Amino acid sequence: MNSSTPPLPRPARRDRPVRVGLVGLSARGGWASQAHVPALARLPGYELRALSASGDASARAAGTAYGVPLAFGSTAELVRSDDVDLVVVSVRVPLHREVILGALGAGKAVLSEWPLGNGLAEARELAAAADRAGVRTFAGLQARSAPGVRYVRDLVADGYVGEVLSTSLVASGRRWGPVFEPGGAYLLDRANGGTMLTIPFGHTVDALALVLGEFTEVSATLATRRPVVHEEGTGRAAPMTVDDQIAVSGRLASGAVASVHFRAGLSRGTDFHWEINGTAGDLVVTAASGHLQQAAPRVRGGRGPDTGLAELPVPDRYFDVPELDDLRGLPGYNVGAQYARVLADLTGGGTHAPDFAHAARRQALLDAIERSAATGARVTL
Repeated sequence: MNSSTPPLPRPARRDRPVRVGLVGLSARGGWASQAHVPALARLPGYELRALSASGDASARAAGTAYGVPLAFGSTAELVRSDDVDLVVVSVRVPLHREVILGALGAGKAVLSEWPLGNGLAEARELAAAADRAGVRTFAGLQARSAPGVRYVRDLVADGYVGEVLSTSLVASGRRWGPVFEPGGAYLLDRANGGTMLTIPFGHTVDALALVLGEFTEVSATLATRRPVVHEEGTGRAAPMTVDDQIAVSGRLASGAVASVHFRAGLSRGTDFHWEINGTAGDLVVTAASGHLQQAAPRVRGGRGPDTGLAELPVPDRYFDVPELDDLRGLPGYNVGAQYARVLADLTGGGTHAPDFAHAARRQALLDAIERSAATGARVTL
């Protein structure tokens, strides 16, 4: 079967690497240190040149911890620096808007973690500001760069299942269960924008849309079944207003019917199971949790009469960034795969990575889901 995915172009030659300024890198650890730093360290064409933190002392500590030459005590200093070409935003969602607008105002290219904005209105505002600024922007929807996801996309496109009839996905959100991590209380408040709907569901439904096409209508039920949860270690009780059950059904542009159910925490049964059912066969994708943006999924399939499921190992050609091979199975791999696509876009002018306009469209889907749940009505997109 021939892949329908063109090979990732090698970056065009530059006199110097793309100099990255990372907003949100802390000496205490966190996502930026687990994923962005390892990826950037391995990719030729990038230099992690600067970071910013909430103050001079914390910036110096992070600079020392990760060997970053320029450590700024404020984001405003970082975005104004002539030593920064690409601003990477890896802070909590409520802080995205200020950082991104500052970077766009300074004429810098921006890669923002997902979700882009705290709600649809903010995402659209940022996408419009990026359009006016005329700079390249990128949204951290790295699940679509994952080798396994791209392989499934090509299997479907090449007719492995025939005409897609339906798809069913059930997944665990990992967080937002009965216990929350120390320092993670902000994720419990839906007003902060970092929810199970926006983070694991948003990443995963973006991958689903890459593989099968966009939703044209949705009907949804959202619920908070655990309004009180407890902090790991201390047992401290805290209120939770985030929805911990998400059930969405709808229709895709192809006419296929889709059903997606996310549950908070982890299950003793299945934490990620995605079926794609067609006229000629079936595909089954499984993973460790609903965070498909971090996963190395297992793919199985079957075609024709009276055949069961067989392993469909992801071919080597989908692991098209050899510098990342030692990160396979780790959080940095898919982030690095997206960075490779961002570099190809920055140097060659392509569109291999999703931009702010794409992110705003994806947040429009999440907004439609919330509206459907609030009204009980089907919402057309």
